[in-house]
Amino acid sequence: MRKFRAWIIRLFATLHIGHTRAEIDSELSAHIAMHTEDNVRAGLTVEEARRQTLIQLGGEEQARQAYRDRATLPMLESILQDVRFTLRQIHKSPGFTITTVLMLTIGISASTTAFSWINSVLLQPLGGVTDPGRLVVLESVTPNGELVPNSYPDFIDFRKNLKLLDGVAVSRPNAFSVGREDHAERVWGELVSGNFFAVLGVKPEIGRLFLPKEYADTVNSFPIVVVSDRYWRSHLGADTSIVGKTIRVNQHELTVVGVAAPQFHGSLPVVSYDLWIPYMQQPALNSVNEWMLRDRHNRNMLGIARLRPGVDLSQARQELKALADRMAIANVDVSQGMSATLLPLAESPHGPQGLLAGPLRILMGVSILVLLIVCVNVANLLMARAANREKEFSTRLALGSGRGRLIRQVLTETLLLTACSAVLGIAATPLLGRSLKLLMPPGPAQALITADARPDLAVITFTAGLCIFTALAAGLLPALQVGRLNLSSRLNNGGRSGTAGRSRNRLHSALVTAEVALALITLVGAGLFAHAFEQTMHVDPGFDPNGVLLSQFYLNTNGYDVQHRKEFCRRLAEQMASTPGVTDVAYSDGIPLGFEPSWWEELDIEGYPRHLGENMNIFRNVISPGYLPLMHIPIVEGRNFTEDDNETKDIGSIIVNESFAKRFFAGRDPIGKKIKGWGDTFRVVGVARDSKYHYLNEGATPYFYVPFRQIYRADMNLAFYVRARGNLNNALTTLRTKSHEIDPNVTVFDAAPLKEFIGASLYPQKIAATVMAVMGGIAILLAAAGLYSVMAFWVAQRTQEIGVRMALGAQPSHVLRMVVRKGMIVTVAGVATGVLCAVALARAVAGVSYTNSAMGAQSALLNSSAADLLIYTASAAFLCCVALLACWIPARRAASVNPTDALRAE
Repeated sequence: MRKFRAWIIRLFATLHIGHTRAEIDSELSAHIAMHTEDNVRAGLTVEEARRQTLIQLGGEEQARQAYRDRATLPMLESILQDVRFTLRQIHKSPGFTITTVLMLTIGISASTTAFSWINSVLLQPLGGVTDPGRLVVLESVTPNGELVPNSYPDFIDFRKNLKLLDGVAVSRPNAFSVGREDHAERVWGELVSGNFFAVLGVKPEIGRLFLPKEYADTVNSFPIVVVSDRYWRSHLGADTSIVGKTIRVNQHELTVVGVAAPQFHGSLPVVSYDLWIPYMQQPALNSVNEWMLRDRHNRNMLGIARLRPGVDLSQARQELKALADRMAIANVDVSQGMSATLLPLAESPHGPQGLLAGPLRILMGVSILVLLIVCVNVANLLMARAANREKEFSTRLALGSGRGRLIRQVLTETLLLTACSAVLGIAATPLLGRSLKLLMPPGPAQALITADARPDLAVITFTAGLCIFTALAAGLLPALQVGRLNLSSRLNNGGRSGTAGRSRNRLHSALVTAEVALALITLVGAGLFAHAFEQTMHVDPGFDPNGVLLSQFYLNTNGYDVQHRKEFCRRLAEQMASTPGVTDVAYSDGIPLGFEPSWWEELDIEGYPRHLGENMNIFRNVISPGYLPLMHIPIVEGRNFTEDDNETKDIGSIIVNESFAKRFFAGRDPIGKKIKGWGDTFRVVGVARDSKYHYLNEGATPYFYVPFRQIYRADMNLAFYVRARGNLNNALTTLRTKSHEIDPNVTVFDAAPLKEFIGASLYPQKIAATVMAVMGGIAILLAAAGLYSVMAFWVAQRTQEIGVRMALGAQPSHVLRMVVRKGMIVTVAGVATGVLCAVALARAVAGVSYTNSAMGAQSALLNSSAADLLIYTASAAFLCCVALLACWIPARRAASVNPTDALRAE
């Protein structure tokens, strides 16, 4: 404790060095005067008495320094001196300072923004939960290995029998209508199991969350709701007495029992929900039949679990797999071949992390590339600055300064510049972080994305580490250059050492070569991703989205049961079809190429022998008779659905696509064949042409359609399509008018041209292409600036040599070629290195994929093609052209040097 107190006193003295110096001087003067008086009394003269006193002290200045070393922290004092000196140097060179800080800010802010996204989506995906490191997602696995959501009966089995888990909960996103019929508002929330908050470890801000007695699986027994802090403040006026009061949700009164903690937004990362309601209230709220909650086919629940303390993921996986295998045998009629697994939160295929994991990793890598380019640029600038300060450094060495002190001075200067840039980078992160939402396609997902881009402790810690790394990467070479300064050569030859100059030039050239190589890698990456995105955009989806207006209805929020929903669709379709300018009208459950384009159904196909372990879960869509004609998907065999394909038929109708017919009816006529699904029998009435369902670059996929009036259920979605001539805004106005005439309380949501909406399937590729294009442009500018600065410095260094050459008869064109040739040699070396590295990295990146929330289907971000060679060649040529321009400007300046002025220059 005594040592710590002494250290604090010395720290205080160091931070108030002026006052400390005055005290030391006063004390030392008094000490010298006292000893001098003693010596005078001993018979010495005043001069001799003072001299003897100083001899006893070892010298006045030495004694003063010894006192200061004991009273202060010398190392900290020395660092503070370096900082003050650096601040003076920075103030004297505003152009250098602004340029360096600007470049460093670009590199650091890009990396910090990328990390903040990764932190929100992958590293800390859920806020407001207890011990998130023990939370995992629970996924069911189809026989062919696809990850799919869980059914509620499966959840009950998991909850009862898994002993290595502290709890298993499920959730399902859902749109709710909150308020009275005449001015209700759509609010997104989650239907959750009763133990949802307990498993996640969420705390209430006010009130309570769900109680253990409310965990029961009894239907419609708990009409309660927990609201988010955001909704409580924006819609309920932050009323602390709201607990115990009711709000009207889907035409039913629910009692507010609590407000969730402000940090908690739901079970998916960067997605904010506002309501949490017990899943067993679904029959009342969504008019879902009770038997559907017990149907193991109804896989729409996202599972989340908590590991017990001391249990690792592999142990829990083994227990879950053993249980899932027993369940597959016990429920062989619906779960044959099914299994289950546990995954870290960041690896869930459902939600934003499935879409963004691949693009975000690429973004982080590219941001690091740009930061390295910035480091090389700053290193070149600092080396040029150090070369111009060689006289100052030589003088300080001659006066006794150590080389370590000079190295520390250069590193301190770099660290201060980097720290300023880091502060600016953190300040820019919230603004840049919001751009993640801007890249989202239109639809409900865009409104739900609320990435909190405010820097937290993890982001600040990352930025601090990045600051230190950048300072070392950019400042180490200039510092070592100063540390190896040849004092004798500098003092004897005025700094014109040819060996030192050649060594320095080689180092500059090596740095520029690395910079050009990094820029080429980034530029090639931008070209490859842009080409892949452009290729995918031109893929024929198999249907025509042009001129089609898409809208969505959430009729369950208006209290509609299934029959009323069917009747609403029929009436609205009839009225829209009679509207001038409208050519086709249709409605369906799934939307092709959307975030959740379709679900699947397990089928038993007549005449097809099912192989052991074969996945017979086939994707499907529930459509009206006008769907295929509206989409311009032709029937290649058989017929389309008609209004007669309704619930009164004894046997259902089904249309399969060409891939379905080829796989299951190879060599046989599919028309008339029977297929079992949903517990009923269907007869194939037609074969439709293949189209794209989940991704534009997906391969041939078996798919089928069933009539809306025969199969539509209360848990399905409802999308409405209108194909019209002219402006689609007119069609939207008409649609709103007609729906209001049928029911004034029904609202048209998420209306957008279908061509824009299907951009959801391109979202990850769009992010990758956009980010790479921006980063590629930044890399080119930085590389050009770096090459220009090095060539300009080289010309300035060799001004006298150029003057001598021109005095001896060299022509300006010769000088121009000499300078350009030197710059282009470095550029070509960098391009060659960059091409080799880009080829290796492209192969690695080609394996990066993203996952659609539709049943775990995956797609690659990057596809190789014959055009890759053209991209490499064009990137190299473009970079060479930019480098040529960057070299030509200083070369032209060198060619215009006046020999007389050059020879007179120092």
